[in-house]
Amino acid sequence: MPAERLRAAVAAGLVHLGENRVQEAAAKVPEVRGASWHVVGPLQANKARRAVATFATIQTVGSVELARRLDGIAARVRPSPLPVLLQVNVDDDPAKAGFAPASLAASVDELLELAALDVRGLMTVGRLVATAEAARPTFVALRRVSEVLRSARPRLGGELSMGMSDDFEVAVEEGATIVRVGRALFGERPASPGAAA
Repeated sequence: MPAERLRAAVAAGLVHLGENRVQEAAAKVPEVRGASWHVVGPLQANKARRAVATFATIQTVGSVELARRLDGIAARVRPSPLPVLLQVNVDDDPAKAGFAPASLAASVDELLELAALDVRGLMTVGRLVATAEAARPTFVALRRVSEVLRSARPRLGGELSMGMSDDFEVAVEEGATIVRVGRALFGERPASPGAAA
């Protein structure tokens, strides 16, 4: 969304803004003061340095390798740990990024030891389904993964980022503490310049 619309949103009290693309956020952050920026799209390792410099929170840490890279960068450039969420592919969807629940269980202790990261909780991207109710199993699964992991590891934060514009109400019913509702607030993403109409 254009920076002027985001400034209006911040003026109206919306302080947490999400962006899918690192390069788009990097251009907007200096123009939109007073916002806390979250990366909510896939994060490639080659964009990790710019992401650490740009975002207050990274919601899409989906591998141990990416976590280690972010930790090394954050240790050098940030005065305090970088808030992150661990992305979990609870639906075992090959089109989605993130930890499989079993692999996260095997890796979570190592992830919590990364001193420059503050692991605040978990995030998932739901399946494309016909109704909001059909998304409920995804949200139930992420909440259960969180409960199991946190029962043995209280250092793992309780945030649950799940649910988007079409299904956020069901996500909230299942424990979401963060929802990603940009389309509901701002409408469809504008076409890129030069894109075919």
